[in-house]
Amino acid sequence: MKLSNTGLKDRQPWIEAGYDLPTYDREAMIAKTKAEPTWIHFGAGNLFKAYQANVVETLLNEGVLDRGLIAVEGFDEAILQNFRDHDTLALLATLKSDGNVQKTVIGSIAESVFLDPKNEAEFARMKEIFRAPSLQMASFTITEKGYALTNAAGETLEPVKTDFEQGPAMPVSYLGKVCALLLERYNNGKLPIAMVSMDNCSHNGEKLKNAIMAYVKAWNENGFVSDEFVQYVDDENQVSFPWSMIDKITPRPDDKVSEIFKKDGVEDMDPVKTSRGSFVAPFVNAEETEYLVIEDQFPNGRPALEKGGLIFTDRETVNKVETMKVTTCLNPLHTALAVFGCLLDYTLISAEMQDADLVGLIKAIGYKEGLPVVINPGILDPKEFIDTVINVRFPNPFMPDAPQRIATDTSQKLSVRFGETIKSYAQDETLDPANLEAIPLVFAGWLRYLMQINDNGNRFEASVDPLLDELYPLVSGIQLGDVVTVEDLKPILTNAKVFGIDLIEYGMADKVVALFNQMNAKEGAIRSTLHEVVEKVSK
Repeated sequence: MKLSNTGLKDRQPWIEAGYDLPTYDREAMIAKTKAEPTWIHFGAGNLFKAYQANVVETLLNEGVLDRGLIAVEGFDEAILQNFRDHDTLALLATLKSDGNVQKTVIGSIAESVFLDPKNEAEFARMKEIFRAPSLQMASFTITEKGYALTNAAGETLEPVKTDFEQGPAMPVSYLGKVCALLLERYNNGKLPIAMVSMDNCSHNGEKLKNAIMAYVKAWNENGFVSDEFVQYVDDENQVSFPWSMIDKITPRPDDKVSEIFKKDGVEDMDPVKTSRGSFVAPFVNAEETEYLVIEDQFPNGRPALEKGGLIFTDRETVNKVETMKVTTCLNPLHTALAVFGCLLDYTLISAEMQDADLVGLIKAIGYKEGLPVVINPGILDPKEFIDTVINVRFPNPFMPDAPQRIATDTSQKLSVRFGETIKSYAQDETLDPANLEAIPLVFAGWLRYLMQINDNGNRFEASVDPLLDELYPLVSGIQLGDVVTVEDLKPILTNAKVFGIDLIEYGMADKVVALFNQMNAKEGAIRSTLHEVVEKVSK
């Protein structure tokens, strides 16, 4: 059994092995998509294949859509080649919490293109797609870093600077290439389009527009484009940048999932690491729970994706859903498990969910401390969202997600995931930040994590974090059993970039430092402190 057009001609072995196969005419779909494209997606990674492409697959099978997707890879050509080796087909393993695995052949991706102006044929095809009047949307999962124009020091990135100065003829940065394609669309009749960021970051549409407009304005100032082009990109009725909230866990391809396919007789399923560090495979593995809420602002129309479970609403509601998820109902819980998972020597999030103390901690963060300040967005119930996270998503034993991965960049996450809740408490006359117990414990746990010594007294390597080199020296001299003061940790405690607030100013520093000292008293003190706090907040 080979994942290819030829390999799928004999459908019976696939059906007998339990695979869901395309029931539509894939050749006809590909031809129509290439001739009259409606949706092009930048960032042909795991999330895209497991979510957006799977939604379109379902709607193609149901006859709701007659055209599929065009996938663009602009970072690692090896990802694209692996994809093309399988005729732009992919396998999806949906790992369900009840232990079942749903196996789906994804055929909805009609075409793949590499985003490289130096490759004349590939870029000529990109321009052709962007000239198509039928094109309704270009979506993105290129990570939040993909929208960055500057480095940590605030200096313009070299590829961005080059594009600003040299214009749209031969761009080298990712978004410079995208902006050049928008210019192509403008020059072909000022055709409307929606540029839809589907990356997992707050106000993603705004981030994308700000980045694109930076190129447009620089090109205008340097005489490469007209004032009218600036107006075109800036006009939401011509080029819109809808906000969205996406939520679906898609870890990198897992060897255990690869073995499932191999036992079924599917060939060439081994994940490989490319020369650019990407992990690529002909398959993706993902959880079944998924949410994609999008601002309904599409000046050239859009596919009927609401029939595939996507939710279209207004910008305010998208923002409320995003705030609910990021500051209360999911992300803070994930970070708490990441920090304490590393300290308590766990390697799987699902295994942590068998630990009564850790479950008690995230319940306290979500239900007790978070829900009082959540604004219900109306389209998703906050409590039900947390219920699903705690009872279905995190405990899923088939989701090979590690606390060490989630702990990446924690210094960049704490301010939004916890700081916003503390601010809400301070602004609410009926609430008092001094009553918070679980959130200060996470802060203290993270300070203890920075020492890179676990609860057994063994050293571990902290996950990648842009502030680690700055913060680690502040705690590296602390030994197990040492007692520190607020003054000793003041440089961290007052860092509003980390916590979103000054912990001393908000009256939380004493509690955080006391909890830190308690967890640093001896081996096993992290566990005993965690248990004590959970017992306290559960009463």
